[in-house]
Amino acid sequence: MRIAMIVALSAAVAGCVSSPVDYGAKLSQQDPKWTSPECRQARTAAADYAQREKDHPGWSFGVLLGPYSMGMVAAVKEHERQQRRLLARQMHLQCSSQPLPKELDFDPAIYAPKKAKYP
Repeated sequence: MRIAMIVALSAAVAGCVSSPVDYGAKLSQQDPKWTSPECRQARTAAADYAQREKDHPGWSFGVLLGPYSMGMVAAVKEHERQQRRLLARQMHLQCSSQPLPKELDFDPAIYAPKKAKYP
């Protein structure tokens, strides 16, 4: 039970990346890139992701499955955190002329799915 609590707490901390929609609200609407079609597409993708994130069952689903499902819930939360970072990065690149902030200056290939090799 102690391990399940540690996993749950680490997943909660890992899920603390702000929403891409909230990040987009912080960007300057006076920037010339803000009205571009690419920026509109990035804002739409962020809004769609935010809606999908609200629609999924969340933590209560993991609690119903018992303590052994906490690892699965932690993995889902980590994936959501990665998706939020990628969408915020994409939104910044498409909607702002400013350089990438330190928290978004990473190689997006690190989140790409890895090819599995089976024997």
